[in-house]
Amino acid sequence: MNRLTSYVRRCVDDYEMIESGDRIAVGVSGGKDSLALLCALSNLRRFYPKPFELRAITIHMGMEDMDFRPVAELCEKLSVPYTLVKTEIQKVVFEDRSEKNPCSLCARMRKGVLNEKLLEQGITKVALGHHFDDAVETFFMSLFYEGRLNCFRPLTFMDRTGVTQIRPLLYVSEEQLRSFAERYDLPVIKNTCPMDGASRRQEVKELVERLSADYPDLKSKVFGAMKRLPLAGWGGPEKSE
Repeated sequence: MNRLTSYVRRCVDDYEMIESGDRIAVGVSGGKDSLALLCALSNLRRFYPKPFELRAITIHMGMEDMDFRPVAELCEKLSVPYTLVKTEIQKVVFEDRSEKNPCSLCARMRKGVLNEKLLEQGITKVALGHHFDDAVETFFMSLFYEGRLNCFRPLTFMDRTGVTQIRPLLYVSEEQLRSFAERYDLPVIKNTCPMDGASRRQEVKELVERLSADYPDLKSKVFGAMKRLPLAGWGGPEKSE
């Protein structure tokens, strides 16, 4: 717990993600990444010099076989207020619209519902569970599919909503998060989305893993290059659209 929290704190400090009095919501999908982030921020708030409030929000996609009660129990144990927002996003994406690219529409709809609930609760900062490996994979996805050098930013201010997104797990690898989830027996909820494991991101993830077998420091070098260029928003605290 202390090691994970130390990585999170260093990332938070490097990009000035948290200010005194912030009300921060963790977007909890039920996966290991967001659950680990919730635990780390809950631990960090005990001693961080800039006091902040913490909440957790889950956007339920409408999949009947996903039970988030264990997540609610974890939040209660951590003394973190929890909100579960039920939607019919799955029905809209896969039945009503029959989207050829369902992941894109799903992401937009989830983001819209999340921002709406954040503003209803007076929360203007949301912590997302994107980690070190996600950043590297997103960089390659942008290069392969868009022909540009790009990635999500550690800290992003969305001027249309006034919500700031922060990603405190960027210094933590997926393997570290997997080990943490197992060690602390986090209540990981199995993702039953029909596109899970069949997306472009999964293809890139598998490619990066194959390349890493021959070039073990590939991910570290790419991540370092992203910071040294730097990519927009990666050189330090910078708020942008």
